[in-house]
Amino acid sequence: MNNAIVETSAYARAGLLGNPTDGYYGKTISIIVRNFGARVLLYPSPELQIEPQEQDINIFKSVYHLVDAISLVGYYGGSRLIKATIKKFCEYCDNHHIKLANKNFTIRYYSSIPRQVGLAGSSAIVTATMRALMRYYEVEIPIEKLPNVILSAEMDELGINAGLQDRVAQVYEGCVYMNFDKKIIEEKGHGDYIRLDPSLLPNLYLAYKTDLGKVSGTVLNDIRSKYDKGDADVIQTLQSIAALAEEGIVAIKEKNSKRLDQLINQNFDLRCKIMKISDSNKELVNTARNCGVSAKFTGSGGSIIGTYENDEVLSKLVVELKKINARVIKPYIF
Repeated sequence: MNNAIVETSAYARAGLLGNPTDGYYGKTISIIVRNFGARVLLYPSPELQIEPQEQDINIFKSVYHLVDAISLVGYYGGSRLIKATIKKFCEYCDNHHIKLANKNFTIRYYSSIPRQVGLAGSSAIVTATMRALMRYYEVEIPIEKLPNVILSAEMDELGINAGLQDRVAQVYEGCVYMNFDKKIIEEKGHGDYIRLDPSLLPNLYLAYKTDLGKVSGTVLNDIRSKYDKGDADVIQTLQSIAALAEEGIVAIKEKNSKRLDQLINQNFDLRCKIMKISDSNKELVNTARNCGVSAKFTGSGGSIIGTYENDEVLSKLVVELKKINARVIKPYIF
């Protein structure tokens, strides 16, 4: 590798079907949302330096500025994600007897992904950082194993409760079906991942509220506790949600948008059986459904995804969701 600047990206992720079963040996279908992304720049320097971004700086104009900053981006910035990624990258190389070149770098990141609304902003920073390190040090990590390394940076180093779905989608990109069956994971060390043709998908919309930020690991902790204790209702409901992804493959390949609509709605309705849904999140889903579209969470809450029939319906959706301070976009997948 010469001394050129390394620039890498990773995009937002939206769960189309099956989430949140990826952390419970389930099945999911996810898409990449290229409207939003994380970008990493890495270039040679005498010392290793991580350049802080605004959310990493602990200087505030007042106590109210601090409160506003926490409300907008949470308690944590991206520096800790980059540190954890560098550590896991080095450990991977050590474990695989890969000797890294003796050279340092400066790394900086930018992200346009709305924070803490279920669009996988944190894992995008980790994925983009891992890609930059791989290019800079000329290291290849097999694509099917890369999501595991990315996930370990967040789970093992930072204690973030998460599944593989976000990382698989951001590594493979496009539209991906993921099977995390326990036997497959134990035999291969990773799931089965199949790319689906995004051109087969119907009209999709994505909508999000900027005032619903919540760390997904915190939201999902209650499900994890019940699952680990063998709660029959939680386990059965997660299995039912995972089965929707299998049906979704058929619906997508047959371009059966009506069936896909039903599956998307079922996904959210089943989720409501095992999760507490805030009034604001319910309002987001119900407002969208009242416009005649399907709606479910893209992740842990704060943003939704669904299909719409035509531009007239989309326009109505934009108007109605704007009334509750939600923004609507058409996701770019490829």
